[in-house]
Amino acid sequence: MHIKNYPTPLLGIICFISMTACDTPRYWTETQLTFSDQNHELDYNENFSPDDQWIVYDTRPNPAGIALNTKIEKVHVSSRIQEILYQVSNPTPFGPGVGAVSYHPFLPQVVFIHGLQPANEKQPYAAHRRSGVILDERDPETLHYMDSRDIYDPFTPGALRGGTHRHQWSGDGDWMGYTYNDALMVDLESKTGQKNDLRTIGVSKRIGPKVPVKPDSSNIQGEWFSALVVPVVPNPKPGTDEISRAYEDWWVGSQGYRKPDDTYQRARGFIGDLITDDGANISEVFVVDIPDDIHIPGNEGPLEGTAETMPAPPKGVTIRRITRTENRTYPGVSPNPRHWVSSPADGSYISYLAKDDTGIVQVFLVSPLGGEPIQATHHETDVQSMVRWHPTSITFAYVTDNSLFTAEVSSEGKVSNPTRITEKKEEAPFAHCWSRNGAQIAFNRYVTNGNDRFIQIFIAKP
Repeated sequence: MHIKNYPTPLLGIICFISMTACDTPRYWTETQLTFSDQNHELDYNENFSPDDQWIVYDTRPNPAGIALNTKIEKVHVSSRIQEILYQVSNPTPFGPGVGAVSYHPFLPQVVFIHGLQPANEKQPYAAHRRSGVILDERDPETLHYMDSRDIYDPFTPGALRGGTHRHQWSGDGDWMGYTYNDALMVDLESKTGQKNDLRTIGVSKRIGPKVPVKPDSSNIQGEWFSALVVPVVPNPKPGTDEISRAYEDWWVGSQGYRKPDDTYQRARGFIGDLITDDGANISEVFVVDIPDDIHIPGNEGPLEGTAETMPAPPKGVTIRRITRTENRTYPGVSPNPRHWVSSPADGSYISYLAKDDTGIVQVFLVSPLGGEPIQATHHETDVQSMVRWHPTSITFAYVTDNSLFTAEVSSEGKVSNPTRITEKKEEAPFAHCWSRNGAQIAFNRYVTNGNDRFIQIFIAKP
């Protein structure tokens, strides 16, 4: 009996009832939504509008080309009409640059990266020279800066000193998570020759103390209160859980994960780089618990940092390493393909990619409370993308063999046989995203038009 090419749990049940129903693969229907001669980059974000009528994207000329991108656009799912949501005025080859856009979970708002002005050869778009901005479609002429920036000593609690990237709304829309690079640490590294420019993770809260910053062209007055939550060090001690780089982060669940006392804890999962006892570099999965009040300083230093140190985490932040894979045949989280950890709406798992004992990249699942990971897939070729979870069920989608697949996790933690939902093609789908109602999946695919090759948006429906 062969059921792996059936697109829905219902059809899987039919396979058990009627053997003949499984003889012919039945794929989801694919529809191309965009055709213009430019890229339409989804970037593994929450691209569907709250009503599932629109898909938002950026038009960067290449995957690393945010500095050169000038537009944030959206396409209507039914009519395929494309509209410009935001366009940079006075762009230069050095920025400011915009990109990596996501919709709010229930409001007509988008958040995206915006490089700093002025942008020129001496002050180009960079990881430490960007911010998160929010555009409300009900007032499209006004751009709201999410995170404040203050690079002058004495620094300001609630303001950051560098650049935020790939902003992700929480399920309630009151929090934002992102990765971060600190401008002062970039300058310190340049002056000392010592490693100080270390990527880490921050969060911002919409409802919090106001953060007035010093007026200056290099500073930004934002509207949310921000804090870094993961300390990083340039040279982790071997055999410890010290982290040199924290990245590829995701909210755990729509409201956090369920603790043993049945309460929910707000948290972000992430990948952290560390060093094993024998001196090898390894990447593992971590969880950082986020307190409700991020404006209260902790014991590791001031929230705003100093000229020689990064901003320190708030009181109540707790960081836990939840995978320990150094003794596996292929230890660590797989660096390729690049991927983000992710989590279903109920926060029961964190997904990541790692090599199995034969060296093939597979999907693994682990509880945010820790424990033994589950190998969720057993393919003969590498998984090619991160996991994206259905908005309401414990079903996940991913790419392998140049096709989209789905699988379900039962209440007992058993993973179903994978279901191939799109036909294998020469160009693999990527940057897939479930609609808000879970009825369809959007994804990118390269399409060749004459001598040109552009990233286009497709929809797959059962």
